[in-house]
Order: sequence, then C-alpha cells, then structure tokens
Amino acid sequence: MARALLADIAPLRESSQYRLFYTGEAVASLGRQLTLVAAPVQVYAVTESTLLVGLLGLSQFPTILIGSTLGGLAADAWDRRRVLMAAQTALALIGLGLAVNASAGAPMVWVVFALMALQALFFAIDAPARMSTIPRLVRTSRVPAAYALETLLSQFAKALGPIAAGFLIASWSLTATYAIATATFAMALILMALMQPLPATGGGTRPSLRSISEGLRFLKDKKAIQGAFLIDITANVFGLPRALYPEMGLSVFGGTAATVGFLYAAPGVGALVAAATSGWIGRVRRAGVATTIAVTIWGGAIVVFGFSSSIELALVALFIAGGADAISAVFRAIILQLTTPDELRGRLSGLKIAVVAGGPRLGDAEAGLVSRAFGPSVAAWTGGLASAVSALAIAYFFPAFYKWETPDEEATVADPESHSY
Repeated sequence: MARALLADIAPLRESSQYRLFYTGEAVASLGRQLTLVAAPVQVYAVTESTLLVGLLGLSQFPTILIGSTLGGLAADAWDRRRVLMAAQTALALIGLGLAVNASAGAPMVWVVFALMALQALFFAIDAPARMSTIPRLVRTSRVPAAYALETLLSQFAKALGPIAAGFLIASWSLTATYAIATATFAMALILMALMQPLPATGGGTRPSLRSISEGLRFLKDKKAIQGAFLIDITANVFGLPRALYPEMGLSVFGGTAATVGFLYAAPGVGALVAAATSGWIGRVRRAGVATTIAVTIWGGAIVVFGFSSSIELALVALFIAGGADAISAVFRAIILQLTTPDELRGRLSGLKIAVVAGGPRLGDAEAGLVSRAFGPSVAAWTGGLASAVSALAIAYFFPAFYKWETPDEEATVADPESHSY
C-alpha cells in the first residue's frame, strides 16, 4: 500500500531518453536555484538596499514574458533538443559572466541585473520546449507519472537549492557559487547532446505573428485548456497569500523573522511531500475533476490560514495548500499537453509559462491591497474563499474542462512514432 503511494518512477525506468532529459533538468534546476539565491545576496552585500533586491526580481518579469513567447515559437519550429541545448549554452555563458563579475574587486550591480534578466529570458525560452517534449519521451499512460516527477524535481530543487547556495556562499564565496551553477548548465548541455533529435512535428511552423495567432485560435476552441488556465489564474490572483507572510508572522502571530521563514517554507514542504507520494496520480483519469478538487482544497486551506490564531494551525493549513497546489499543477499539465497536438505544444506551453509567471505577481498585488484596507487575516480568508468559489464556478461553466479524461493510449494526440523507450 505504502509503495503504491510513492512517486511512480516507471517513466525513468522505461525510457532511456527521459532519463537523460530528467537528469539534465535536475542539475540545471539546481544551478538556477543557486543563482536565484546568490544574486540577491550579492546585490544586498554591495548596496545594502532591500529595495534593489526587490527590483532585481521585478526586472526579470518582462524577459520571462518575452522568453516564454519566443520559446513557444521555437519549440514548434525547430528540433526541441537543439532549442534546449541552445538555452543551456546561453545559461552557462551567463553563469560564467556572473562568476567573473563576482570575482572582480568592485562587482557591478548593473551587470548582475542585466545577466539575471538574460538568465530569466533563456529559462523562459527553455521551459516551453521542456514541457512540450515530455509526451514525446514516454508512452501516454506514463504521462501523468512523468509530470508528477517533474513536480517532485521542481520542489526538491527549490528545497535543496537555497540551502546549498547558503552553504556555498558562507563556506566558499559568491564566485564559487556562480561557478558551480555554470558547471550544472554545462552538464545539462552534455546530457541534452546525448539525446536523440526531437524534430518539429510536420516539419515545424515558422516563427511569426501568424504562428502566434494559430496557437490562440486553437486555444479559443479548447474549453478544457481554457478552464485549466483560468483555474490557475484565479487560484493565484485571489488565493495566493505569500505577500501577507511578513505581517502575519510578525504582527498576527507575534513571531520573529524565523516565523516568517516558516510560513514561506510550509507550502513548499507540502508540495514536496505531495509530489513524493504521487504514485496514485497515474490511476486517476478524470483530471478535470481532480484539478477542481485540488484547487478547492487549496482555497479552503487558505481560508483556514486566514482564520488561524496560532502559528501551528497556520503552518498546517499552508502545508495542505502547498500539497493541493502541487497536485493541481500535475493535472493541469496533463490536460494541456494531452489536449494539444504536438505541433502546437510549444506555443501553448509558452502561454502557460506566461500565466504561471503573471498570476502570482497579480496575486501579491491583490493581497497587499486588500490587506491595506481590511487587514492581512481578512485578505487571506477572503482570497481563499474566492479561489475555492471560482474553482467551482469554472467547473460549472467549463464542462469540457471538468469532464476531461486522460485519453486511451491509442487515442492520444501525441505522435506514437516519436516515442523512444
């Protein structure tokens, strides 16, 4: 029974191509996390300005939007393996630039801003090609397990990466941390080079405005994907409480900075546990129902967080919310990738990246505005309630989304000839 709950590693066991792909993604994800910690630390060490640290993250948002669009076009136009390799090459060069700047006697902050914006651009280019490649590497029945493994990898990197970065910076230096990140991107590049080519289906679609409009026309007719996007947006805009953590931790719960840190960590721990015990996901065919339930649980947990009078209850609520969010992410990815033909997967994945990047930032603004007017607790529980109600409303108004089921092996839109086991 316990074994059946553990993450299903069948995709890794059955597909040598997926093993190469997954290993490369693992080391690159660790490198990304190293730089996401090292760069803010360096900016603060040089400037002692929290404002500039905040602007460092905000400055990457435009390049994420641009990169996700370009990456989606590239993934549908050219060999996806080559797109991934080009992105890893660029990331390695950027990491090298960060290391060189850090080793200088007087590191330049503007260089950190510029290189981190470029890094965000190429990660956003890489992401659509990466997401859209998975159904070509594993059989259809293993796609749910593969996306569960992707979530496990993402959460593990987010948990381990910052710890490793802190240790490396404290024990060695910022330069060494950037150099190790550069090595991870180079290693990912080598692993991608060992994979078989992944040529664009049907010869590819030339990048153009017409290509973008083709993807949007496809989305216009696919209510299942629209529902998956909308349920993600509403959950993040209304129900994401991370902007409230400092005030909740310090004022409502009367804690310290460590308390705030626990609040930030709790959803990630919940997501990691959920991904590690995701062996059951592959047996669930009704992904729309599962997504709706997961997002409703997410909203309900945030409501409990908002009404919490103790830090213990708040942490449990956020733990549950994080787990539900991870499960929702897996099922939403399944709906998107198995509804979309391979020749359009890159562009639709790029649009998903834009949604994922934009939703949390809008959510931060919404939570901050409501908190300023009514207080953080009200902002939290009303946002959670709105998130849960929106999930139920989307299920009602988008029945194609709610009733969506994983297709049979022979009915998949993926090209069966492209599988490499």
